[in-house]
Amino acid sequence: MTMRYSLMNSSIGLLTIASTENGLAAIHFGASIPSGATIDEAANRVYTEQLEEYFEGRRTEFDFPLDFHGTPFQVAVWRELVNIPYGETRTYGEIAKKLGRPGAARAVGMANHDNPIAIVIPCHRVVGHNGMLTGYAGGLPIKRALLTLEKGQSLFT
Repeated sequence: MTMRYSLMNSSIGLLTIASTENGLAAIHFGASIPSGATIDEAANRVYTEQLEEYFEGRRTEFDFPLDFHGTPFQVAVWRELVNIPYGETRTYGEIAKKLGRPGAARAVGMANHDNPIAIVIPCHRVVGHNGMLTGYAGGLPIKRALLTLEKGQSLFT
């Protein structure tokens, strides 16, 4: 299956969008298109348009297909993350309990770490047990910015 790439400028910086015929497969922070990869902005247009709407505060849910691959546990975590409402947060422990694995908070953290589709699979909405922001692939400033955006505040205040 051919991976199709494009770059997107956003309010949090450059994003690399990758998709297959089955849906959005990855969002990476920065430019990370492999050498010799297929560049196809038209194929990724629906993803970039909905992400632009999200960054403008006009979209709270995405309605395109996802094409992610992982272990059964990772996929279960990622599916649970999509259920976290816009503007809300959950702890790693709460996610583990929802999955029927109350002792698996660390494993939930590792699944978050391996999330291939940042922003759309909203691992930025997962916080530590005390409500503190914890690691994020794009860095804590970007995690904070996304949560600020979802609270209805400007990213630039």
